[in-house]
Parts: sequence; C-alpha cells; structure tokens
Amino acid sequence: MSHEYRRFLAEHEHLEAPFGPGAFGAKAEAFARFFGTPKFLIAQTLVVATWIVINAAHLVHFDLYPFILLNLAFSTQAAYAAPLILLAQTRQADRDKALSEADAKHREALAQSGLEHQRTAEDGIALLKRLIEENTRLTEQVDTLTREIHGRVVSRS
Repeated sequence: MSHEYRRFLAEHEHLEAPFGPGAFGAKAEAFARFFGTPKFLIAQTLVVATWIVINAAHLVHFDLYPFILLNLAFSTQAAYAAPLILLAQTRQADRDKALSEADAKHREALAQSGLEHQRTAEDGIALLKRLIEENTRLTEQVDTLTREIHGRVVSRS
C-alpha cells in the first residue's frame, strides 16, 4: 500500500528526464542547476577579477582594455545559459504540475477509499443492529417459552 501512490505518476514518467534520457540529459540539468549557485557566482567573480587585473596591469596582452574578449565570453555564456535555464525552469514547472495532478488523484483515491470503508462500516453496524434485534427477539421467545414450560411443569406437580 505504501508504494500504491506511484500508479498516479505513471502517466508522467516522460518528465523524469527533463533534458532527455541518458548522460547528456543528466549533465545538462546539472549544469543548469549549477548556474544559480553561490559557488558558481563566486568562481565567476574570481575569474573575471583575475582576468581584469592581469590584463589591466599588462601582465599579459591578450585582452587589453576594453576587454572585448571578456565581453565576448560573457555574451557566449549568456547565449547558452539563458535558454538552458529557461528550459530547466519550464521542465521543472511541468514536473511540478504533474506531481500536483498525481497528488490530487492520490488524495481523491484516498477519499474514495475512505468513503467505501465508511459505507462498509455503516453496513456492518446496520447488520450488527439487525442481529442484536433478532437476538433480543429470540431471547424474548426463549424466555416466554421457558416461562410457559416452567408454568406447565409447576402446575403438574
């Protein structure tokens, strides 16, 4: 019974692999998730700061001020990052919606099951009441017959 709820998720299994099945999908989603982390922001800030310091101090001469190559790197990163992040958000919204629908179906099934249990209990209670009433009627008949027999036995003696 504990894993019975999974039957509601079966129709949404295609959403499990948000960027497709296999290693590429797993790597793409991990990459998209990594973009918004503090670790990524700190690492990018350190790389950019190092890049600017090295080039501004003329320690190297591959991207001098106004840092066109750095600007190109940022543009390229943005060109790939934005759609990847939007795709991840869209797929996550689809998964959230699917889980919400599955949860609603599960709760509905639980409510229906509860109603069935309640009806069964009510039927059982009604049957018990009828049996008690029948038992009471039979007990009263036995008492009446016992008194009648007792009356006849006593009157003969």
